[in-house]
Amino acid sequence: MVHDGSILVTGAAGQLGSVGRTVTGLLLDRGFPVRAMVRREDQRAASLRAAGAQVVVGDLLEPGDVYRVVSGCGRVYFGMSVSAGYLEASVTMAAVAREAGVKALVNMSQMTVSEMSIQNTTPSHQQRQHWLSEQALAWSGLPVVTIRPTMFLESFLQLAGPSIRNRDRIELPFGRGKTSPVAAADVAQVVAAVLADPVPHLGLTYELTGPQSQDLDGVAREFSAALNREVTYSDISPEEWGQRLKQQGMPEHLTGHLLAMGELHRSGRYDRRADGVQRVTGRPAMSVREFVSLYAEQFGGRRS
Repeated sequence: MVHDGSILVTGAAGQLGSVGRTVTGLLLDRGFPVRAMVRREDQRAASLRAAGAQVVVGDLLEPGDVYRVVSGCGRVYFGMSVSAGYLEASVTMAAVAREAGVKALVNMSQMTVSEMSIQNTTPSHQQRQHWLSEQALAWSGLPVVTIRPTMFLESFLQLAGPSIRNRDRIELPFGRGKTSPVAAADVAQVVAAVLADPVPHLGLTYELTGPQSQDLDGVAREFSAALNREVTYSDISPEEWGQRLKQQGMPEHLTGHLLAMGELHRSGRYDRRADGVQRVTGRPAMSVREFVSLYAEQFGGRRS
């Protein structure tokens, strides 16, 4: 693809595991001009600017903001955290991208969408929004590349980190369901590779998982090997988990999404394995053990 202006990356100021922030760094390392969209000016925005990105402040729910940040960008990465306004933001981006003549739009979706239809949805309003967003982008006629990752490995830091640190237990309501979580770093590598040379990928969908689908006992064994201490899985009830999420002060929309994710794990809907990471990047996806080794201190440290 010929040079077509800057590459816009939304959600570029995210926290640990942020795909947008990592994509920004990867593209800058490759010498591409990157416009990084953030919600506010803060230290994260300053660090992006120091790295060489053009930082722009805007709200994905404000059409005027979206048009201002998209204008002049031929390629766009659209990603947004779990939010009640996700569908509105994605449709706004579709309308603006079409108006602005965007040549490639990489859309961050979710793997659950691959098993959804009008008559087969999920209890998660977030996942329903992702399904509708994919429909809207298809109707738009835009050149889209769809990325569908499964549950992120980084989720264990927030959802199970405290119980692993304090009790050496993964306490989640996933039952005997299998899962194949993927590292955000691998997802970012896929997105960056597509944005760097989008033409071969236009119109395609990439499903991204880790290298192995296993139940939480298997996941616990990988934690044990990485931390050199015994970590076990404790299958707590959905009701108990819901209370814990509320005690953490999570927004209702996010809480509902996580409870639905637990239900879908119990029913086997996350028992998936895909080779999207390998196909795009040429290397295998990171394993649970490799991920835990990288973040050992946040899980209570490795026993010597």
